[in-house]
Amino acid sequence: MIITNKLNLPQAFVEMANKEYTPKPKRYSVTALLKGTREAILEKRYYNEIEQDVSDMIWLLFGSAAHLILEQQQESDHEIKETKLAIEIGDYTVSGIFDLYNDKTKTITDYKTCSVWKVVYGDYSEWRLQLLLYAWMMKQIGFDVQRGEIVAIMKDHTKSKAKYDKNYPQLPVQKITFHFTEEDFITAEDFLTAKFAEIKECEKLPDEDLLLCTPKERYNSGDKYAVMKKGKKRALRVLDTKEEAEQWKDNSGGDYIDVREGVDKKCLDYCSACQFCSHYKKLTETV
Repeated sequence: MIITNKLNLPQAFVEMANKEYTPKPKRYSVTALLKGTREAILEKRYYNEIEQDVSDMIWLLFGSAAHLILEQQQESDHEIKETKLAIEIGDYTVSGIFDLYNDKTKTITDYKTCSVWKVVYGDYSEWRLQLLLYAWMMKQIGFDVQRGEIVAIMKDHTKSKAKYDKNYPQLPVQKITFHFTEEDFITAEDFLTAKFAEIKECEKLPDEDLLLCTPKERYNSGDKYAVMKKGKKRALRVLDTKEEAEQWKDNSGGDYIDVREGVDKKCLDYCSACQFCSHYKKLTETV
């Protein structure tokens, strides 16, 4: 990966951004597997050509700094920290690094820096799956894991808002715990088997034929349906489904419904391999 420094920030930022990492054939990290297959493959194919500027990686560096501070603390006798795992699945290898394992509580812990809105909305499905995959990997080498724990550090938490809104996180850090069952571990193995089967097929394809990332993987905002009146540019009402829009038009008036397509936020703002993706090129032709 090529790290640029357009703002001429201190060299320390560049040093933190540079990773000693070389992609290996048929080896994918847990975090890569949680991405769309197209994104994961393009990142691997073009790793040495992908450019990222330090200014676009500030929050990533903030998270790395927080991890570094926590990792330097001495663990207890029953704890293992910063553990690297690699498990073979057929012709492929899944790798991962979690932050802490507690043998007494049988818990895997990962530290996350995030927006406060991640906690407000409570959308933890990807975090849960990530910890479940780490737990599955630990079980393969003989460790008992019964739960996962995220320590979420909210970088944009506001004390003043916490005082007046009971539904807002009251502190800038919060623990989120997930309990794992044997069925969960079967689900984890099924996920990995299916994902690697998909990757195996897609690795044979040219870039433009790669499986398109799902709307969720593209952070698609979802289509909206605007009830419009002829001669007016502003919508009378904007709703989430066509059925709701039709019903509102029938009950409250309006001449037609305008479909406003959802925006692929990750493709436009957060995918490091976007410049090599045909879907991104189509999006930016009309943006």
